[in-house]
Amino acid sequence: MTSAVGEDAATRSALDALGPLLRPELSDLTAYVPHDPPGIRVKLDANEAPPARSPAIAECVARAIASTRMERYPDPRADRLREAIAKRTGARPVDLLLGTGSDEVISLVVNALARPRERAPQAVILSPTPTFVMYRITARAHGQKPVEVPLDASWDLDVATTRRAIEMMAPNVVFLATPNNPTGNRMSEDRVAAVIANASSSFVVLDEAYVDFAGASLRTMREGNPHVGVLRTLSKVGLAALRVGWLEADEALVREIDKARQPFNVSATSQMAAAAVLEDAWDALQAEVERVVGARDELAAALSGLDGFTVTPSAANFLWVRTPGAAEAVFDHLVADGILVRSFHKSGGRMASQLRITIGTSDAHEQLVASLARFEGGSR
Repeated sequence: MTSAVGEDAATRSALDALGPLLRPELSDLTAYVPHDPPGIRVKLDANEAPPARSPAIAECVARAIASTRMERYPDPRADRLREAIAKRTGARPVDLLLGTGSDEVISLVVNALARPRERAPQAVILSPTPTFVMYRITARAHGQKPVEVPLDASWDLDVATTRRAIEMMAPNVVFLATPNNPTGNRMSEDRVAAVIANASSSFVVLDEAYVDFAGASLRTMREGNPHVGVLRTLSKVGLAALRVGWLEADEALVREIDKARQPFNVSATSQMAAAAVLEDAWDALQAEVERVVGARDELAAALSGLDGFTVTPSAANFLWVRTPGAAEAVFDHLVADGILVRSFHKSGGRMASQLRITIGTSDAHEQLVASLARFEGGSR
């Protein structure tokens, strides 16, 4: 049996020997570990869907998984799933690139479009801030330079500053999340169009992970803009366990990016289950989405009725809430009550008074509002 001292020595030896081979950017990154304080009863931090009321979705998934041949590799092209996605979104199957969640698709895009511009030491990945953190992390992990442009006072795109950043930095890829995470709002369509027009030599990815809750997609902006792609996922509508995401983009570009994809990247069970839900339980899935939208609007009204709390209008399955004073104090108060949300106080600045609250069950919302009312009244 190896002793703890021996294990430490072996670890030090490995890093001493192999450390010089690691990307220097890794020293600035931290492995993703979800915050999991003890005693949490109400979990509203991860933008997951609440449990589905209809059994149709779970039954559909169970049948699909039961019919999967476990001794066989997955379909390397995921043809059935691509056809099902195309039917529900209006995309062409040949324009779709599938991944294990949208995270993998982001990585594939960044990896494939990694060639530095002439006289540039590294490729540039541009995005607004605050936004989905995986754009920056993926860029750094691939040895590329993330450039972030602050959103304006209403959490919308700052077109003038973004235009200057594009002109100065010549990014390989521009990521625009709309609805945006963590702010929940859709970016103004005219501003998105302006960025697309100013980034004609970059690949502009419209990340619509939360579009099911927004009522309308911007995928028509691909028309006449071959440098625009649309990123989607099933994770936010109640199928997070399946880890299915996709990119819709120009067929020729998809073929090139696909060369960087690992074979059999989407599991057979995920392919079968996701395709089955899209084919046979679509109405039940849409009913769950509508229920979340209704609950979102009710919770937003309840939170807005608390003194000092301000809610940004949301087009996602979560709320972006400004707190009275420091968000850290509110976050700690909620944790003490067994409620977990996402706080951004460590980012400082205007983020220090912001919480992101996932839409959950009515019982979870009642406990949340009651706890925040006690905080408001000074009982902490």
